[in-house]
Amino acid sequence: MATAKIVYASMTGNTQEIAEIVQEALEDRGVPTELTEMSQAVAADFADADICVVAAYTYSDGGPGLLPEEGEDFYDDLRALDLSGKVFGTTGSGDRFYDDFATAVDMFADAFTAAGATKGAEGVKVDLAAEAEDIDNLEIFADQLIAAAAKLA
Repeated sequence: MATAKIVYASMTGNTQEIAEIVQEALEDRGVPTELTEMSQAVAADFADADICVVAAYTYSDGGPGLLPEEGEDFYDDLRALDLSGKVFGTTGSGDRFYDDFATAVDMFADAFTAAGATKGAEGVKVDLAAEAEDIDNLEIFADQLIAAAAKLA
């Protein structure tokens, strides 16, 4: 049976809620899932999971979208791992007011790719807080991750 690890960074609580929606969707489908706040996580912990998920907000001060400050070292450590044989997905929140909407989702996807992980689903970007359509998209995201992990098993 596949297992999942979700690591999240949240400033306002929106991205934590997104991570919890994904966790619930995975667990409802029988996938044991561990959820950890990014400042308390170690990227190498993904080695113990079949499905690896990062949920992160994008910070912007009017310039380009940035990784969460608490995620910078985690990002660097993630890029340096060998996650061959693992499935990944990325999600997170942003604000469409900014030109670089939710770019941390893409940056973390690039880090997983650099680590050799297999993309299991397209990243899900949520404008501020998750609404009904976002929840549906996050449940589809979970389904796609599970299907991708089954193919690699």
